[in-house]
Amino acid sequence: MDRRRFLALGAGAAALQAGPARSQHAGHGGLQPAPSSPEPYARLQGGGMMGHLMPDQEAQRVTDSPAPPGPPGRWSPRAALPLPRSEMAWATAWEGRMHIVGGYGEGRVDRAYHHVYDPAADRWLVAAPLPRGANHVAVCADAGRVYALGGFIEQNRNPDHNAYAYEVASDRWVPIAPLPRPRGAAAAVALGGRIHLIGGASEPSLERASVGWHEVYDPQADRWARLKALPGARDHVGCVAHAGGIHVIGGRFNTFEYNTDLHHVYVAARDTWELRAPLPTPRSGHGLVLYRGRFFAIGGEAGVVADGRITQARVFGQMESYDPAADAWQSHAPMLTPRHAVGAATLGDAIYVAGGGAVTGGAVQSAVHEAFTLA
Repeated sequence: MDRRRFLALGAGAAALQAGPARSQHAGHGGLQPAPSSPEPYARLQGGGMMGHLMPDQEAQRVTDSPAPPGPPGRWSPRAALPLPRSEMAWATAWEGRMHIVGGYGEGRVDRAYHHVYDPAADRWLVAAPLPRGANHVAVCADAGRVYALGGFIEQNRNPDHNAYAYEVASDRWVPIAPLPRPRGAAAAVALGGRIHLIGGASEPSLERASVGWHEVYDPQADRWARLKALPGARDHVGCVAHAGGIHVIGGRFNTFEYNTDLHHVYVAARDTWELRAPLPTPRSGHGLVLYRGRFFAIGGEAGVVADGRITQARVFGQMESYDPAADAWQSHAPMLTPRHAVGAATLGDAIYVAGGGAVTGGAVQSAVHEAFTLA
């Protein structure tokens, strides 16, 4: 496939057409392959490609965990993303493939990219782009659909109320009932045939204030309803559904200066929240996936903003996992390449972690893709 044509698709050229028109692809099985990026990194400002990070950028990486050690597991490289991306927030899986939607890339923050990873072939495919590009779009999958909810139109601010469902079988997006209140960097998860949207950040845009909103979407009625709010409003959290509950772990209060280790579980049967063992390394912008009955928290970021500059910058490589039966955490081998705002999903017996920010903030995107397994 011609690279220019691919990038145009990824950037959302097709999305300029009115309505959720079907894309040129012949369904999920017929998506066209996309070659991996020749360089691992790119700058947001100017969009220039980078072959490596500078020493001061690599110095931001931290990997030590206070959690007791568990089985280390191992990481290995996988096919790089078609282009460096970050701030997707986050990824989801359906039928053994990982979907990564929206984010930063090629010098812009409102991309409509939709890349799909096939682990059997270790290759990336290009799917129908979002009807409207955004960053920090909440995604989850259920019943043959990938949901893309909200997001920011500007860099980490100006929240959107748009909501879309991607029909996997036909490779097309359709609009669904818009969010009752606009927000980005929220968490989306499917539970019992409904889609829960929790936390995030909303208006005023200059403050991008964290919210604890908890709204649920009923696909049959195409309607939203409100449920009990998340205690401790926050965004950039990790979120998984397990055993009739929804776990919301870590995140930030407004900015990564105020990361938290909070771990709440929503008990759906009683519409209430309960506390669980805190995340060992407080962080935000981390991935969180369910793997072998445990929750694995991957990557993240922290820093202090002073006079418009980020200081004390940290990009986390920690891999920490939670046992819901024991309410306890342990640590594993850290990421080969620490990143935040990653696309992470469990496919088969491995966790795949693609793209993300290579330095604190959105200045540098990555095409790096690595897999972790305990096998």
